Amino acid sequence: MRTVIAGGHGQIAMRLGRLLAWRGDEAAGIIRSPEQADELREAGVEPIVCDLESASVEDVAGHLRGADAAVFAAGAGPGSGAARKETVDRAAAVLFADAAEQAGVRRYIIISSMNADASLTEPPPGMDPVFATYLRAKGAADDDVRARGALDWTVLRPGRLTDGPGTGKVRLGEHTGRAEVPRDDVASVLGALLHAPGTAGLTLELVSGDTPVEEAVAQVALR
Repeated sequence: MRTVIAGGHGQIAMRLGRLLAWRGDEAAGIIRSPEQADELREAGVEPIVCDLESASVEDVAGHLRGADAAVFAAGAGPGSGAARKETVDRAAAVLFADAAEQAGVRRYIIISSMNADASLTEPPPGMDPVFATYLRAKGAADDDVRARGALDWTVLRPGRLTDGPGTGKVRLGEHTGRAEVPRDDVASVLGALLHAPGTAGLTLELVSGDTPVEEAVAQVALR
């Protein structure tokens, strides 16, 4: 399987790329900075330099042609303002989905966020307004992807991300409750989802748990 990952230098994306390369799949990562290319190559991932904030659908579709799957793992990141939540977390995800459709890549997985909600117009008391903008942008991207009949999409919404070592055990389902999950385990779940066509059409929350990753993915695919 050839998988193209948007945001290929991100923390989850790098973990996923290494995992795919290790198991013998072909992985390519879309990156904005050429300086990141060597790190991807060292991980066994083909670097593709392309700025999703300025590229056309046609440009991105050219990079996706011949792929079996597309994973949107890009994000504006901590410290970015509200404007980039819109241009990256929403608009780039929509662009990547448009490009996948144009390139004929049906399998599309988007990493979202727990509590993403396009209707979140006013932040709840105590919530940072920029974070509210982020949740709204992610929710809008999710809604756009889920409306596409030409994509076999899965929306993955992890809990609070940590950098501790993965346990290989998770809780995965429509509603899990809020909790933490290591980025290692998010990457492992993504790798399993890519080979689980029965999870297409599902929006899944993910936190740490007691079920081995492959079993957790198989369980939701059967529902």
